[in-house]
Amino acid sequence: MKQILLLEDDQLLSETLQLFLEREGYGVDIALSLEEAERLTFENSYDLYLFDINLPQGNGLELLEYLRLAEDKTDTIFITALTDLNSMAKGFELGAIDYIKKPFHPTELLLRLKSKFKNEVFKINDVEFDLESEVIRKDGKVMDIGMIQYKVVIKLIKNRGSVVNKLDLVELLEQPSENALRVAITKIKQRLNIEIKNIRAKGYMIE
Repeated sequence: MKQILLLEDDQLLSETLQLFLEREGYGVDIALSLEEAERLTFENSYDLYLFDINLPQGNGLELLEYLRLAEDKTDTIFITALTDLNSMAKGFELGAIDYIKKPFHPTELLLRLKSKFKNEVFKINDVEFDLESEVIRKDGKVMDIGMIQYKVVIKLIKNRGSVVNKLDLVELLEQPSENALRVAITKIKQRLNIEIKNIRAKGYMIE
């Protein structure tokens, strides 16, 4: 299930979108303020951010800029009533992948989400990672590596080319410990025959 963080100070709109998207199979957390959104980004891992720009105490652009400085590369779609080209340019500069202009029908947002998540397949050597169907294939055959190993390797795949902090990976384990993480990493490397680099004192990465 794809996890989405929705930052929108209009509570009725937030709850309407949450209900609509959850019926379509997405997991949605709501933040009604910048402070709440910031807290949730550090407590949880998301596949997409939906950020309103105009908020009482600031704007979504400022939050995304802060998250990018913290090396959070989560894809972001802005929801806005603005038609200011400077704001749009700033958003794309920060890595936003799309804008949706208020007012909009929830179905329009759904179509954009489906386009964003369509056919997310990563390939390393002879191993394919299908993030949409949560299937891993090696030489065309479905691999069952266990849910814990799956969560760890998908986290690394989604952050391919960047170091994933070992503490973030430890949190994915049933019995969190650095030793358990090392065991999980070893099992993944053995089963899938892929290289996972141990960046000393920092974490792990797949190039």
